[in-house]
Amino acid sequence: MAKFTPEEIEKKKKAIFDSMGQRGQKQILKKGYDKWDPFQEPKDPIDIRKDKTKRTSQQLIREFLLSVDHEDYSNAYGRGALDMALGIVNNDDAYLGMYDFACWYHKLLKKEGLE
Repeated sequence: MAKFTPEEIEKKKKAIFDSMGQRGQKQILKKGYDKWDPFQEPKDPIDIRKDKTKRTSQQLIREFLLSVDHEDYSNAYGRGALDMALGIVNNDDAYLGMYDFACWYHKLLKKEGLE
């Protein structure tokens, strides 16, 4: 707000404050009117988390479920896959452990000729 004098900025600030509801004013007064800056830049949105392939969990689950025959999975199967996708994208140790175990078990079944 460098285009305005300090008096003009204060006048605009007071006008914004006066046009607010009592609840909003109360929150500002609680934190301190002098500290309140109604002209600050808005914060950036939260980064959308992506995995190593640059896909979101929603993109991963959509691609996965499209690759599976729809008659072969239940709602619980889909929820489980979504939980795994979220866990992996969020780098959650519990889900990374489940993934590592599933990969290990798959190799074990192949090695023993059971798949």
